[in-house]
This record gives sequence, structure tokens and C-alpha cells, in this order.
Amino acid sequence: MAANIWQKLVADGYITEEMLEKAKAMRGQNKSGIGFNLALLGADEEDIAKQVAAFYGTEYIDLLSVEVPADALTLITRAKAEALCLFPLKRDGNSAYFAAADPLSPEVSAFVKELKFQAGITAEVGVSPESFIKLAIDQALPKEDKSQMAETLKNLGSEGMDLEVLKDAPQTEDSESVDEAPVIKMCNSLIADAVEKQASDIHIEPFEKTIKIRYRIDGSLIEQPSPPVNYKRAVTSRFKVMARLDIIEKRKPQDGRIKIKVKEKTIDLRVSTLPVVWGEKIVMRILDQSNLQLDLTKLGFEPDELSKFEKAINSPYGIMLVTGPTGSGKTTTLYSALSTINSPDVNIMTAEDPVEYNLPNINQVQINPEADLTFAGALRSFLRQDPDVIMVGEIRDQETAEISIKAALTGHLVISTLHTNDAPTTISRLADMGIQPFYIGSAVIMVVAQRLVRKICAECKKEFAYEPALLKQVGITDAEMSSIKFMKGEGCSACNNTGYRGRVAIYEIMPVDEALKKAIMQGSNATVIKETAVKGGLRTLRETALLKLKAGLTTPEEVMSVTMGE
Repeated sequence: MAANIWQKLVADGYITEEMLEKAKAMRGQNKSGIGFNLALLGADEEDIAKQVAAFYGTEYIDLLSVEVPADALTLITRAKAEALCLFPLKRDGNSAYFAAADPLSPEVSAFVKELKFQAGITAEVGVSPESFIKLAIDQALPKEDKSQMAETLKNLGSEGMDLEVLKDAPQTEDSESVDEAPVIKMCNSLIADAVEKQASDIHIEPFEKTIKIRYRIDGSLIEQPSPPVNYKRAVTSRFKVMARLDIIEKRKPQDGRIKIKVKEKTIDLRVSTLPVVWGEKIVMRILDQSNLQLDLTKLGFEPDELSKFEKAINSPYGIMLVTGPTGSGKTTTLYSALSTINSPDVNIMTAEDPVEYNLPNINQVQINPEADLTFAGALRSFLRQDPDVIMVGEIRDQETAEISIKAALTGHLVISTLHTNDAPTTISRLADMGIQPFYIGSAVIMVVAQRLVRKICAECKKEFAYEPALLKQVGITDAEMSSIKFMKGEGCSACNNTGYRGRVAIYEIMPVDEALKKAIMQGSNATVIKETAVKGGLRTLRETALLKLKAGLTTPEEVMSVTMGE
């Protein structure tokens, strides 16, 4: 697009010169137009598109409010529409009308000429924001991948997919109108598609003129094809019916569960609704037992770290703490530890909120504050149940911490989690809760901090020459730069064009040896504790992440993102 339109927008105060330069630079990274990138930087994309339309003397089109006839969609393939950021609006005999983010680009002009030459169709092109066009393409044009959701949106009347709701709510008068076949098929296909793509969460977000569907895959939210906006209330009601929620109550958050079978796999969905401006947002956590990795050797431990971890979980008493933010894989690590030591001669009891996966031969208790069953209350009861190993889902308060410490000091192995940034600060966190340093030093046998880094997609993995400055920033030496082959994913259909597929854990293992125990009992701060731990062989999260980078498993950008505070 000619530079003068952008300079005019700068002169008119819609954008700044700095924003324009940044938007131009971003084109090479995200393959999007200047208008779209300006919106990412805070500009109003609709206002920009209207100014572009006025500048070129063509029509501005609000794609979100336009109904497109089926015959218009045959004018262009999805691949071509995505490449040109061009969407068909209508066809009338030998005339056609399109919406484009850049109506005068050489590529769009060439397409219009080719349409005239090969099909005898004269085309006019209006202007619409790039994000609107991308959304319209996703909703209306056939998708080349095997997304069940996209296929469903193409043909809502076709046969259903291999998905069965195992526990559904009885139909009510309010739910009859939304339980029509197209809505059921759409909701089922959305779940099946997310499971097939190995998503951990499904986000359904209502807005004024659209429904946004996003899957969290490998820790990142990825937008998916959206249902027609007129299905907004029906989709929300259908999921609430499946989760046994009150579909009449729309002013309060609600929580429920759905149990389904997808291709012979039983899946649990933890459902949460939240009232927002344009309806109710729904988030569903996918709990797929078949994806739960219970083999310690496959979680990402380095060999020396694994031996230390196994020694701790086989201790007859003491407390081991696993720390990290939400979504860092703590539950998987805890369950893997319990599965490793699970045997007929060991009585293992867990207190969880919620119980995410059912483990065989382990007594799992669901915390229920409404029934006065708290973590502290469950722990007290456990101590009267002759336990060998106790797992506490999370230490949230002083009372739970004190009982856990006392249990560890009276001959029980206690495993639990805390929310701290690294292993050394966990000791300070316990002290802040009111636990005396003597008890902390006596009871804690190990602290494990962890994160998850995305792995480079094996399907599109290629050797890549990163900027030396970036490699130095993450901690790669000059000698390592010349001797190590660094990798990057180019992006393909297998990884949703992200270059990443799957995740691996990185760990900071801090066994409490005699030197560390002495520092803790003296009430040392986190800095002193970390220095003592490093002298004792502590490998930090950044150092562990670098080992994954050098092994070609991840990228420098991912190392920087996950271990930013290191």
C-alpha cells in the first residue's frame, strides 16, 4: 500500500511515526499487513480501514454484519483468500464484489485481472479490516486441515462425529430450544476438535458481533474457526446443560463437569462460566487421563536430577515441595511421584482441589469448603488413617503448613505445592506463613521448582542461525555458538504454524543438605539460601533450560520467555 496513505494517517493523528515504523518492521515477523499491526500496537483498526477506503475512494465494508451468499464463496479458494487477505462478498452474473485489507496491492490487482481473463467476471474491491477478513475466512471458506470444528461449520446438517456425552442433564423446558441437532453437533465437534489437537483448555468468548473460540495448546492460546454469531446463546446454553448448570442463572459464575467419550477415550471437562458484557464466557479444562505422563524418566529430568528426586520421594519421612505458577506441570510431577512409589504395602492419601485424575489404589479426597472439608481438616483426618505418604494439593495457609510440617516430623512423607518463583524463595514463603526456621530446616527434605518450555515441532524442525546477541543474552558462550547446532520450527499444519509442538519440563532441584539446613535454621534470607544451594550444586531453571536448548529441543526465545527472571 502506498506510503502516502500512512503518512496521511500520521499527519491526521490516527497513528504516530513510531507506530508506523514498528508496524512495518512487524510485517516480516507475522506476515500481516500494516493496518493489522497498527491495531496490535493500539490503533483502532476499523478507523484506519475507513480512512484507507476514503483515501482510495472505495467503500468501507463491515464484514461482521454482512451475510454472504453461498455462490460468492466459490469465487476464491481459502488458500488464495488467506494469501491475498481477500474475501468474496457477492456475485451477480458476471460481476463480483470483494473485501480486502489492501485493495490496490499488486497481488489483489493481479487476481482481479486473472478473474476477468479466465472467468469473464468483473470484480470490484472494497476495504475491510484485516482481522475481520481473517475471521470471515475462518467462518465461511472450507479449511484445508482436518479440523472437525471447521468441517462442522461448513455443513451443520451432516452426520455427527465419534463423541458421546456420558453424563448429561435431563432436558428442561428452557433447554429444548437449544438442543436442536445443529447446535449439539457444533458443540460436540468443538470438543472433539480440541481433544484431537491435544488442547488443555477451550475458551468460548461472546462479543457483540462474533463468538471467539480459542484453544490453549502447549501453553499458548490459538484462535479457531468461530460459529455464526446467531448461535451465541444456544452454544452457551448447550454447554451449561451438558455440565448440569442452571441455564436460567446468567448473572453469577458457575462451575460444573462434563464426562464424554471421544473415539473410545473417556474425557473429563471441568467447566467454568463467567458473566461478561456480551453474554457468558465459558472455559473448559480438558482432563484426558491417556495424556497424563506418569513415567518420571519422560518428564524432562536430567539424569543426576532424577536420581536426587527419586531419593527424596523414597524417603520414609519429611516434606517435599513442588513450586511454580499455575500451568507449570506441578500436578503431573506430583502424580508421577505418587505412581512411582505406589505399591500394595504403602498407604497413600491425597487431599486435592479439585481431584483432576483418578489414580489406582490411592485414596483421593476432594476438598469441599462448604462441608467444612478443608486441606487442614483433611490432613488431621489423614493422620488418624495410618498413612505412609500424604499428598496435599496446595499449602495455602499457616494452619495447613503447620500440620504438614508436623506430619513430616512424625514419620510421614508429605508431598505438596506452593506458588513461588524458584526453589530458594520457597523457604522464605514458609517463614512468611509463620513457620519457625527450626521446623522448616528439620522437616523439608527437598524443594523442586519447575516450568514448561515448548518443544520445537519435529515435523518442521530445521537448523537455524540465531543472532549472536540473542544467544549471548540467554547464556550461550562464544565457544558454544561455534560448536552447537541450534534448531527452529518453520511452522506447519502439525504445529498450527507455531513451530512448537509439545512441552517438556525444566526443573530446579534443591535437596536440603546439612549446609542448607544450617542456613535455614539460622533464618537466612532467600539470597543466602540460594548462594548456599548453588555451592551445593543447585542447577537453576535457566541453566536447565539451556541444556534443552543445546540439545535442540527448544529455542532461545522460549528460554528467555520461561526463565525471564533468571
